[in-house]
Amino acid sequence: MQELVIRIRENEDESAFNELYEKHAHKFFRFAESFVGEREVAEEIVNDVLVRLWVERKENLRIKNMQVYLYTSIKNASLNHLRSISSKRNNEMKVTEAYYFHLSVDPSQILISKELSDNMLRAINELPARCKLIFKMVKEDDLSCKEVASILGLSDKTVFAQLAIALKKLDSAIHSK
Repeated sequence: MQELVIRIRENEDESAFNELYEKHAHKFFRFAESFVGEREVAEEIVNDVLVRLWVERKENLRIKNMQVYLYTSIKNASLNHLRSISSKRNNEMKVTEAYYFHLSVDPSQILISKELSDNMLRAINELPARCKLIFKMVKEDDLSCKEVASILGLSDKTVFAQLAIALKKLDSAIHSK
């Protein structure tokens, strides 16, 4: 991602921006949707953040880790959206429950039995909301614990502890069935 960002900043390279969008937008959509619970709203939020990245490309020189910056911007935009509609309904429970689990299909996944996959999915869905969100950000989106902590405004230790809890619960769910 950093190479694309450099091409966008320094060369105003539209093809680099398009490539960044194509490679990363789906992760950002899922992340935003975990907050707002609606695919269309999530896409609008992500598109706004990415357009702002393009428009302000020259001003973003101080940003050291663009991935964390984008996740944080999407989180903040999502929370702002929720605040703007909170008088109409209570979204607190929707914020983290909407984040869904998606098993990617690769050779190792094919070897896992249907029953084991079902047990794993069930165990992940039974995790507490914050624990589930942290687990998915680390395992699905390949973010480090430190990056997740920065995005969610938590301490590194809290993220690490939540991830340990998730892994322990998943391990016991898989081995007990």
